[in-house]
Amino acid sequence: MHLEGGCYCGKVRYALDGDPMMSGQCHCRECQYISGGSPNVFIAFPVSGVTYTKGAPKAFMREDLEGAVTREFCADCGSHLMARPQTLPAAIVKVGTLDNPAVVTPAIAMQMADAQPFHARPEGIPVFERFPG
Repeated sequence: MHLEGGCYCGKVRYALDGDPMMSGQCHCRECQYISGGSPNVFIAFPVSGVTYTKGAPKAFMREDLEGAVTREFCADCGSHLMARPQTLPAAIVKVGTLDNPAVVTPAIAMQMADAQPFHARPEGIPVFERFPG
């Protein structure tokens, strides 16, 4: 699979190559902060299949949280592009930054313990109170 995407202003672009590890929605509070209130719709790709093709993102990681992820975003427009967990060899790419977000359908909904009453999820997918086992 080959996918491309980038930030809102177009200064940072990326390519994804290979087989995705998973796709889903994360409803945790951290994702709600990053998204502005919605769940994070994501696709996870092996780090080896992720390449920035134009520009470079700025990175941020909270130093006060154990196991915090590194978040990558455009320094100009602020678009959050992806996160890189310390414990997983994957890039967690925000589906909304793909050139064609419709190619991804969330396969799971996780962290539902933190979901807000207004959060919707696709019918018929597995739901997890926290992370899947």
